[in-house]
Amino acid sequence: MNDTRVPSRMFRRADEDAETARHGTTTPQTEHPAYKLAFQDLDFLLREDLRPVRFQLELLKPQLLLDEAQIASTFVMYGSARIPEPDKVPELLELAKGTDREAIAARLAAKARYYDVARELARLASGFPRDTDGNRHFVVCSGGGPSIMEAANRGAGDVGAESVGLNIVLPHEQAPNPYVTPSLSMQFHYFALRKMHFLLRARAVAVFPGGFGTFDESFELLTLIQTGKIERMPVLFYGREFWERVVSFEALCEEGVINPADLDLITWCETAEQGWRIVQDFWKAKEAAEGDAS
Repeated sequence: MNDTRVPSRMFRRADEDAETARHGTTTPQTEHPAYKLAFQDLDFLLREDLRPVRFQLELLKPQLLLDEAQIASTFVMYGSARIPEPDKVPELLELAKGTDREAIAARLAAKARYYDVARELARLASGFPRDTDGNRHFVVCSGGGPSIMEAANRGAGDVGAESVGLNIVLPHEQAPNPYVTPSLSMQFHYFALRKMHFLLRARAVAVFPGGFGTFDESFELLTLIQTGKIERMPVLFYGREFWERVVSFEALCEEGVINPADLDLITWCETAEQGWRIVQDFWKAKEAAEGDAS
């Protein structure tokens, strides 16, 4: 035997067996759901007692897709789904005029500038070069929805860069914004696993004014850093006036439920240039410190 090559696999691939199963003979036995291959049986996969398996799949699928896209680190951007794009402010104000939502519309309009800030911050981060292995860093990642999330993905698109969108199934219709890279647009059922994927590759996070979702995501991040579950990274909070109106950070210190040093986990920002400079300075300083230590 002259050919000494060893086959890379001996068993048929799952997709081959799945195709064979689809075109098998038709009998009462083969037509019954019990006969379906387990991975083709949607009713089986959606059983209550299969939740641990669904957890694993929802954790694994994005991990594999991001690995295949050579995304080594991300710049995550949290923020409201309701803050309008500046061009849409006049329409918002006009529709609210004379109604009980007029004051709310005015407040949302005042925050519209953060759409442009998020978009510009995404442009700056998306210009970061690949490393020597071809891996990408500070790839923009958002929740994939409208408003601030849209601005983040749009900013990456402005400079021809890909960006990630981690969407979530909600009772009302929730479609990804049109600026998310299709191959990096992912949908989650579990909020917990979505939040985990926000942070697994994050090397910087920008938090813009937002509601319950933004609070949930950003305060979990602060808790993880505070408790040492993850390494410290730049956490940029945009809109100090908004945040200090809706959350009294100083009061938390005065009440003794956090340490004053915990407030140092937050870096206040107002411009895209300022935020990107802080991120670069943080990682340059860390690299220098690790070099000195070695």
